[in-house]
Amino acid sequence: MGQLPPTSGLQALDERMRAIFREIVEGYLSTGAPVGSRTLSQNRKLDLSPASIRNTMADLSDMGLLSASHSSAGRMPTHAGLRLFVDGLLQIGELSQDERQSIEGHVGASGRHMKDLLGEASSLLGGLAGGAGLVVTPKREAPLRHVEFVPLSSVEALAILVFADGSVENRLMKPPEGVLPATLIEAGNYLSTRLKGRSLDEARKDIETELSEKRAQLDSATEALVKSGLAEWGGGEDRALIVRGQARLLENLDAADDLERIRHLFEDLEQKQDLISLMDKAQEGEGVRLFIGAENPLFSLSGSSVIVAPYMNSEQEIVGAVGVIGPTRLNYARVIPLVDYTARIVGQILDGQRS
Repeated sequence: MGQLPPTSGLQALDERMRAIFREIVEGYLSTGAPVGSRTLSQNRKLDLSPASIRNTMADLSDMGLLSASHSSAGRMPTHAGLRLFVDGLLQIGELSQDERQSIEGHVGASGRHMKDLLGEASSLLGGLAGGAGLVVTPKREAPLRHVEFVPLSSVEALAILVFADGSVENRLMKPPEGVLPATLIEAGNYLSTRLKGRSLDEARKDIETELSEKRAQLDSATEALVKSGLAEWGGGEDRALIVRGQARLLENLDAADDLERIRHLFEDLEQKQDLISLMDKAQEGEGVRLFIGAENPLFSLSGSSVIVAPYMNSEQEIVGAVGVIGPTRLNYARVIPLVDYTARIVGQILDGQRS
């Protein structure tokens, strides 16, 4: 099958091709079903015979924009076809005043705790979009004040991190084998001194350099514990992925292959670090980012789409992301502005909580 050159895009389609292509994609996004030539021939906007429509559908299929389960079936857009439609033909809708107020009311009324706010944002997006909502929590910005290690058993310890804003985090970790209580104390004192007034992310490189150059004057057990802590804390960002509405993905399944795709999607959702990395790509450009099916290796089997938008702090720094994941037949014209507006509201409310 020939492939449409990526540089040509819509310029490779004549007026008839564009009209038929648009009707097929919009029909598929509306119903989730392939669109046949008989259905299109009844469309007064096209005013074409079934034979003419079939010939054009065949040309669009040869370009890699449409596919069918067999030659006599209707057509549906490929991932490449959906990308072309979204980039060149999709007309993004405007949220109504009621929809804006609903988002503001639900997210803003979720309480003063950031976790509640972000959880509500994830649930709201999933419900409005007909998929599962995704939210990546912000990077922690507060500097540290104190670090302490507490032994729990021979194979487990608790790292207590006290931040300058008064918050405390307890993180379970597995220390190197054979670490003594005195080692835990020494490692805590070392990290408290090096991290005080700085975030883990800010101080990580300096600590790793000091350890690699043997300037820390720590014994091997203490050095191993410090390295273990830094590795397990992932730079101190302590970011999490909040997913709400997975059960919604099971609704309106049409066939066994749909169920198989959903199974793969559930497996993808378990790869939380990979999803966080994918959503971080929203930072590479302004506004909403869209990943369709095989455009990202994470969803090569489930054929899902992800719509993501970053949310920012008062300094216009990106601190997290919100999004929706679902089948490729998502209503993009509606979901894109929903995700965009929710991201803006989350950023505004988080800033209000910090002020």
